[in-house]
Amino acid sequence: MVKAIIGKKVGMTQIFDDVGKVIPVTVIEAGPCVVVQKKTSDKDGYDSVQLGFDDVKERKLTKPELGHLKKAGVAPKKHLKEFRLDDTSALNIGDELKADVFAQGDKVDVTGTSRGKGFAGVVKRHNAGRTPTSHGGGPVHRHAGSMGSGTDPSRIFKGKMGAGHLGSEQVTIQNLDVVKVDPDLNIIAVRGAVPGPRGSIVYLKNTVKNA
Repeated sequence: MVKAIIGKKVGMTQIFDDVGKVIPVTVIEAGPCVVVQKKTSDKDGYDSVQLGFDDVKERKLTKPELGHLKKAGVAPKKHLKEFRLDDTSALNIGDELKADVFAQGDKVDVTGTSRGKGFAGVVKRHNAGRTPTSHGGGPVHRHAGSMGSGTDPSRIFKGKMGAGHLGSEQVTIQNLDVVKVDPDLNIIAVRGAVPGPRGSIVYLKNTVKNA
């Protein structure tokens, strides 16, 4: 069964396993989330549930957002996210999901928005090489350099590496281990780093990998 939840990145720390080995973990405040909407393959063509996370004042939401939540009989929520599931029969509108939807030993994919780093050159953005720095190389050591033929096609193809905006995009880190779950505090600790700064919203779901 596919499992999913919305969370907030608390930060990174380290914990020790049974043999004293250090494990770097990211602590995530996962839930509680409430089921706001449910879709089925018979009616909508696929199975999914929409989860709501983090209470918010009514004046912070638009009228369509409020109407959508009131129709479900759910308190105003700041974040909504739809997750496709194999089977939604066990979930109903109004059900609450907590951190214990996952258990220690599970493997998850974590999706978040990476830190924005502004405008960056090709060396930082794409790990491009530098030109030689001796014998009159000039002030172009970190420039992109030649991009190809000038006559044909007489342009640079889309997607070619170059300077530009770095970060602030959706990133998914796959196959992370769930190291610890505390349902009382709604805390999930996953091995390794996840995208985004402290306090950012992340989405946890069963990994798509078989490993």
